[in-house]
Amino acid sequence: MEPELEKEIGAQFEEDLDAMLPKCDIIVMNMPLTDKTRGLFDKNRIAKLKKGVLIVNNARGALMDTQAVADACSSGHVVGYSGDVWFPQPAPKDHPWRYMPNHAMTPHISGTTIDAQLRYAAGVKDMLEKHFKGEDFPEQNYIVKEGQLASQYR
Repeated sequence: MEPELEKEIGAQFEEDLDAMLPKCDIIVMNMPLTDKTRGLFDKNRIAKLKKGVLIVNNARGALMDTQAVADACSSGHVVGYSGDVWFPQPAPKDHPWRYMPNHAMTPHISGTTIDAQLRYAAGVKDMLEKHFKGEDFPEQNYIVKEGQLASQYR
């Protein structure tokens, strides 16, 4: 990042993740799940976080070592963990995040509104009605059609 831009926005670019972590009061996860990011926040990396850190995981549950997060919340090293992504998903009844202190987890719905949920329900109803009448769905509603991904069908 350019020094002028850093000064203008009041931010500092940090090249090294491990060097940055002890400086952060809040960690917000917004990254894809890849071979390099799977389990990125394991016991060792979590230990590098500032005591009292808050973690918000908007990305994927598998970025985190499940038990390491639960242990860090239980010890108070992490004072809050929130997200709406679990690993595995759906989370089993005995998932450690269900029982750790200071968590705010939702079942992968935090990005939706009541209006959106009403649209989803109406769309599902419409598709079920079309299915039972033997009618085709609107083209944009297909994910798979005739054994092929809809984007490859056209």
